[in-house]
Amino acid sequence: MSALVLHEYAPSGNCYKIRLTAAHLGIPLERRNYDILKGETRTAAFLGQVNANGRIPVLQIGPDDFLPESNAACFYLADGSDLIPHDRFERADMLRWLFWEQYNHEPNVATVRFWKGWVGFENLSDVQRANLPGKQEAGAAALALMDEHLERRDWFVIDRLTLADIALYAYTHVAEEGGFSLTPYPAVRAWLDRVAALPRHIPITA
Repeated sequence: MSALVLHEYAPSGNCYKIRLTAAHLGIPLERRNYDILKGETRTAAFLGQVNANGRIPVLQIGPDDFLPESNAACFYLADGSDLIPHDRFERADMLRWLFWEQYNHEPNVATVRFWKGWVGFENLSDVQRANLPGKQEAGAAALALMDEHLERRDWFVIDRLTLADIALYAYTHVAEEGGFSLTPYPAVRAWLDRVAALPRHIPITA
């Protein structure tokens, strides 16, 4: 295997953040795409060989080494680089934002985007419809918290890009695809521009 292999669904922000991390580090990735809408991550082959949890992304590091979970894969790629702070507290603070992204941000902002752009509101189940207002409210609260934090600084943890910024950029920059307006969050919009202006930045469509 000549390169690390990313098992992915390209429009996913969780998959994109791994590609973005690799781009900033100049690490080549071989990409294998799966159509999650057709259940391609639920086949016996995928469950048995790639991820028993039936989810992507998965970063394949060797013939038998598969690393699920997007932020874990980003950390693997970035370990030892300047994308991870060297100071012990700052490194832990970066991890705090990675955990927060997966617990408070992604389940709301990303889920509503997926429901609107791929499932279609008219196709939501009764349970999804019942959960939608709460997810919209929680997503807006996450964006507001980010905006408040960024009013006092240019980046999330230290004075440069870290994995915290990459993880949070992935779904924030496409939040409007889920109906979340970014107009009320000027600090977030300025931060998005800073991330996109970095030399090795790639778009989610790349």
